[in-house]
Amino acid sequence: MNLTRLRKFYYLKFLRIKGDPQSIAWGSFIGALIGTMPVMPFHTVGIIAVCFLTRTSAMAGLFSSLVISNPFTYIPIYYFSLVIGNFLTPYSVTWPKIHAILNIIISGYGFKESFQTLTSQGPEIIIVMLTGGIVLALPTALLWYFFTLRLFIKIREKRRQRHILRDLKKKS
Repeated sequence: MNLTRLRKFYYLKFLRIKGDPQSIAWGSFIGALIGTMPVMPFHTVGIIAVCFLTRTSAMAGLFSSLVISNPFTYIPIYYFSLVIGNFLTPYSVTWPKIHAILNIIISGYGFKESFQTLTSQGPEIIIVMLTGGIVLALPTALLWYFFTLRLFIKIREKRRQRHILRDLKKKS
């Protein structure tokens, strides 16, 4: 598998998302926010539901989540959520416990087994991970929002300029 070609393919698919820049940027914000949260089995469902409720671009949200939360970033996201959550809450959860849960989730047992594994660990682990995840996700999502908004405003402006030039060539 050629990773460079795959990355370029998804980058071009992202650039071709239809809609106004604000809708795309807010969809990207939602995707980055939920994608950075340590709630792996719920990313896709959560992004689609929130984007549907807010009438923003679900495709932009899904693409953003894919970029931020992928097999290369799962471990760092969970690790930093753990460190931040342990710092901000009165609980102390260890990395080996999180790593064992993460292995069960990644192994592909299914949604039901992943959900049972998460809920069987007690509220402390959920509180620690969600607290750390929120603190990690908010700045990431804000940066991603402004990046995406600026990118799509530039893309729309370039498309508008091309259409103007094309119309001028047709008239002459």
